[in-house]
Parts: sequence; C-alpha cells; structure tokens
Amino acid sequence: QVQLVESGGGLVQAGGTLRLSCAASGRTFSQYPMAWFRQAPGKEREFVAGINWNGGNTYYAASVKGRFTISRDNAKNTVYLQMNSLKPEDTAVYYCAAGSIAGPEGNYNYWGQGTQVTVSS
Repeated sequence: QVQLVESGGGLVQAGGTLRLSCAASGRTFSQYPMAWFRQAPGKEREFVAGINWNGGNTYYAASVKGRFTISRDNAKNTVYLQMNSLKPEDTAVYYCAAGSIAGPEGNYNYWGQGTQVTVSS
C-alpha cells in the first residue's frame, strides 16, 4: 500500500516555472514506477511523465517533452515534476500515481489527491 500526497501547485504566468512534489508513504516506494497525470476541466485525464523504479528510464507526453522533467529521490520517498516554460494549456489538476509498469501504458493503482496548476496568459 502506498499513500501519495502532492504539493507545489499554484498560479504562474505563461513562461514561468513550477516544481511539483509527490511524497509517498511506505518503505517500498523505490519498487514502484511513478508517473504524473493531469486533468483539465472538461477533458480526460492524460499521462504527462513517468519514471521507472531507479530513475534510469523516463517517459514524456509529446506536449511536455523538452519542458518538463520527472525525477525521483528514493531516499526521500519523493517524485518531482519540474515544469518550465509553462503554457496556459498546461492548466490542470496534476496527479501523482504509483504503478507496476513504467510508462504511459503502466498499470497505476495508487493515486494522490491532486494539486492545481494554473497558468495565466
């Protein structure tokens, strides 16, 4: 069982940066592939970025590649999403997830409550 708590969301102007954090409980955090998803109003939840258990492999949606960076610190039971060059279309609730297979097709069983990111134009 893993419990996930996101933080770091907020309001930022277009072109700005934010860093999201996801703190996980449990001693087995390092075993889980992790990912960030987002859901904008009226839209389906979409995969943003993923990372395997040791950070050796990362995955990104085409819309964020080159702007966002996912990383993890297993000693701190935390996964991060560094978001640069933010655009208004990045506005969404961002969710952290833990699963059994890394990447956009992974089976994510554990979810956080989400953190709001709003990018103004």
